[in-house]
Amino acid sequence: MSLLMEIYQDDGILIEHETEEIIKRVCDECTRAYSESLFAGVYLTDDVGIREKNLMYRRVDSATDVLSFPLLDSKNGKLNYTEVDKDREKGCIMLGDLIISMERVKSQAEDYGHSEERELAFLVCHGMLHLIGYDHMNAADENKMIEMQEDILVSLGYIR
Repeated sequence: MSLLMEIYQDDGILIEHETEEIIKRVCDECTRAYSESLFAGVYLTDDVGIREKNLMYRRVDSATDVLSFPLLDSKNGKLNYTEVDKDREKGCIMLGDLIISMERVKSQAEDYGHSEERELAFLVCHGMLHLIGYDHMNAADENKMIEMQEDILVSLGYIR
């Protein structure tokens, strides 16, 4: 398996090498079980930027920490795709995009008493799990997702 990804940022959002490495490591770990080549986009913004996207795409007029826009109709990690879902040039399955507020990374890390690196890793993991079909719409699904997030984060050394 190979995971290709593009990381984008709004003006004023500086992406350090460490930030890119966290995003790549977490995305790789979330998708390591797949034999298919996959693609995801990660867009880093601030609270104003994510609020605009939340309003535009979800009709919710508030900032949030992470938005996930899956392109596939997958369920519980089983990727449901056809050839139409593949990028013709790269030959990989297009999972979708994540949008993350770096302001929320900072404020939530402070609120929860852990590092910004751990908070970024958590938000990337949470978003990637949504891209591969996990959700938290009921208690059983939420518990499964929480367990997977913790397993992934602990395996990468991002402990609370």
